[in-house]
Order: sequence, then structure tokens, then C-alpha cells
Amino acid sequence: MKSIFIAFDQAYYDRIVDMLQRSNARGFTAWQEVQGRGSKSGEPHFGSHAWPSIASAIITIVKDDQVDGILAKLKEMDLATPKLGLRAFVWNVEKSI
Repeated sequence: MKSIFIAFDQAYYDRIVDMLQRSNARGFTAWQEVQGRGSKSGEPHFGSHAWPSIASAIITIVKDDQVDGILAKLKEMDLATPKLGLRAFVWNVEKSI
């Protein structure tokens, strides 16, 4: 199993949740308001007067064979609106209960 952590502009939230559902990634945990700045480009998401945007984050645990499809769909979203900001990271899940 794999863990996919997705950090994104809050404008993506509904689209990402819908995409995960259509990809049979039923379970996830979401943080609606997180702050941060990407390492590549884009504006900071600090929720401040100077940087008013807010980011969100989701983590989902999926079967290994689901990862590539989910990442491809996320990349498609990011390429369509690169200024918003969307990143995904994959980790191995060693154990679960």
C-alpha cells in the first residue's frame, strides 16, 4: 500500500475529492486550511493580508496499482492551472491496523 500526500490551493478541494472517489480511493484525511509555500514556483499560501491564499492538504492510502492513475489526474489538474499550486508525494505504508 502507498500513502499519497497532496498539498494544493483550496480551490482544488472539491475536484480532488471527486477525483479520489472516481479513482476508488475511498478513505482520506483532509486539512481544510494549511499554510505554506511551494519549493518550485507560485505564490505563498499564508492567509495573510499580503498573501491571502490558503492551501489545503489531503492524505489517502491506496493500493500500489492506483498510484500512477491518481498522480496522472493530479498532474493534469496542475498543468491546467499551474499558478494555483498542487503537489503530491508518495510514501510506502509499512503497516496498518
